[in-house]
Amino acid sequence: MSVDIIATPRSTAWLAEVNPLAKLGAGMVLTLVLLISVDWVSATVALVLECALLPLAGLSAGMLLKRGWPILIAAVVGGYSTALLAPKTGEVLLSLGPVVFTTGSTESGIAIALRGLAIALPGVIVLASTDPTDLADALAQKLRLPHRFVLGALAAMRLVGLLVTEWQTLGMARRARGVGGGKGFFRGIKAQLGQAMALLVQAVRRATRLATTMEAKGFGVGPRTWARESTYSRRDLLVASGGLAMAGASVTAAVVLGTWNPVFG
Repeated sequence: MSVDIIATPRSTAWLAEVNPLAKLGAGMVLTLVLLISVDWVSATVALVLECALLPLAGLSAGMLLKRGWPILIAAVVGGYSTALLAPKTGEVLLSLGPVVFTTGSTESGIAIALRGLAIALPGVIVLASTDPTDLADALAQKLRLPHRFVLGALAAMRLVGLLVTEWQTLGMARRARGVGGGKGFFRGIKAQLGQAMALLVQAVRRATRLATTMEAKGFGVGPRTWARESTYSRRDLLVASGGLAMAGASVTAAVVLGTWNPVFG
């Protein structure tokens, strides 16, 4: 019984050489600050600073859009819903029956959309610049997490790359058999749901085979050693300090411009 895992090529970006825990810590600090307040200034400052880090993670604007378009759509939907349901303060910008947008509600919607993007972008940067093995080494050696959990998480991250390939293979196989054909929005949705169910079944079967193989090879028995040592460097300190600086800049800009709006206030 064999289990094939496609390993993604190691990133050569500057952030790829940073300890994953340093990147996670910097991202968590910035995220916590953004969660405290709902205002467009702090979210905008954080978002601009995060976008400036994209080249350090080996990401271009096109790659970011390709990988993060669901986040963009979710942010737009969240902003629209907030603008539609928020208290109607200020001047009326648009009024179409029950659909009313004012300057106050629109500002709240923009703040929520920018806040969502600013919170999600650090995760995209960390994932794009972090090798799963480096993350597993850091979790096991620095945080002392149970090795069964760490190895399971590592295997899961390695298998994520297979989902895209298997989705494409399933789509071609279904088209070859004449399944999921036809035009129309609802037929397309039905075909996508069927293909998603087939992918889920394959993922469960593969995970079961992998778990059995790992147990047979003794991955869950006795103490473990690690081939690579997880270490900290000056670059890690620079990244952690950068996260604190970005969080401080976001809060300072919002306070100075008078838009700081703590959610617990």
